[in-house]
Parts: sequence; C-alpha cells; structure tokens
Amino acid sequence: MHPSQRVALVTGSTSGIGAAVARRLSRDGYAVILHSRSSVEAGRAMASELGVAAYIQADLADDADRIRLVQEAVAQWGRLDVIVNNAGISRVVPHTDLAAATPDIWRLLHEVNVVAPFRIVAEAEAALRASAASGTPACVVNVSSHAGVRPKGASIPYAATKAALNHVTRLLAVSLAPAIRVNAVAPGLVDTPMTADWAQAQQLWRARAPMQRAAHPEEIAQAVAMLVESTYLTGEILLSDGGLNLT
Repeated sequence: MHPSQRVALVTGSTSGIGAAVARRLSRDGYAVILHSRSSVEAGRAMASELGVAAYIQADLADDADRIRLVQEAVAQWGRLDVIVNNAGISRVVPHTDLAAATPDIWRLLHEVNVVAPFRIVAEAEAALRASAASGTPACVVNVSSHAGVRPKGASIPYAATKAALNHVTRLLAVSLAPAIRVNAVAPGLVDTPMTADWAQAQQLWRARAPMQRAAHPEEIAQAVAMLVESTYLTGEILLSDGGLNLT
C-alpha cells in the first residue's frame, strides 16, 4: 500500500450493496477493509480478489466487537479516512400486525441499524480527524433506506430504525463539521439475492417508479462514491429509489 492511499472501511461488504461499494472504492484507488458477521471465507476471498484489501469479522450487535472492528481497521494500515456504514438487518412483519413487532425485534434492529453505526463513528472519530488534519478529506456515508423516508418497508421497526439513522446522520454532520462530512444514501428496492423473491415489491417498482425497475447494487455504490468524493456535501440523505417517492 502506498503511504498516501486512503483507507475505507465498508461494513457488511461481502455481498449485495456492500460488496458493490467495496469494489467501487477499490477501483477508485482506496485500500478497503471488508467486514461481515458470518461469511468469513467469502470476505477473505474478496480481499484477495481486490488486492489492497483486508477482511475483519465482527458481530455489530456486540459493542466490544464494534470497537475491535474499528481498532483493527485503523491498525491495518495506520489510518482510516472513510467509513461506509452499510451493514444492517431487517425483519419482515406486516405493518398491520402490531403484536408481531415484538420488543425483541425492536431492540435487535435498533442495536444493529442505529447504535452500531453511531458507535463505529464514535470509535473512529480520532482516526478520521487525524486524516482531516493531515489534509486528507474524511467522511462517513450511512446506508439508510427509502423506508426511513416514506411510510413503507419490511416492518415498522425496520423503517423506524432507518428514519433514526437518517437523523443521526444529520446530527453527526453538525457535530463533526467541518473536519468530517457525514451523509447517507437511502436506497429503495435493490436487486440482490435477498430481494430476488420479493415479487410484490418488484412489481411495485416496475409499475410505479419512473425508472420502472429496482436499482442494481452498482448504482447504489455509484451514489456512495459520489458522496465520498464530494468535498462540500454534508448532512444530506440521498434518496435513490428510481423516483418512486414522486408517485
């Protein structure tokens, strides 16, 4: 790795949006830290594929693991310039079935989707500020959801955690400015293995979204890369849903 090469940590980066983001940042010249909770072999294989990359396993529901993830990421090359908080979890619960949205579901989704991104940024703040002080732009991009902006989503707890993440994004943009920019991308439906059998959602996007389809993971990665490379945008929630919010 070249001493001036910027380092990006991408959580949840062994498949779907996270993998596309990691590959895009690698092509853009970043050294990439990959992460997952369980797909260790896939993470190690992808790190070998990308070249200047490393893989770290961590369970983001566990605070000690979150801290370890950041510490190991910084130790890998002695710096950390970009964080993409992509990892998240969901539970499918009909919005009308209030009893099924149990406190355990609320707690787990909040812990992983809201607390974990915040704690990762808090633990990485010193490293990000050091990069900014050296003249290297430092930033955070959170991967939120269309469901955090519109009353939709796999469940009410899921949508509520993404709405909370959007507001955390804005709050951090203020508290960390001007050294560290903080933005979010809020995708709608994205074609990934997880959504392949979501027939109703696929039909909704084809019928009502102006773009008439779901996004490809690479298109969300493109939006993330744009926010990473910006030198001025902060506190923005970039809705990337093919225009469905307009209908």
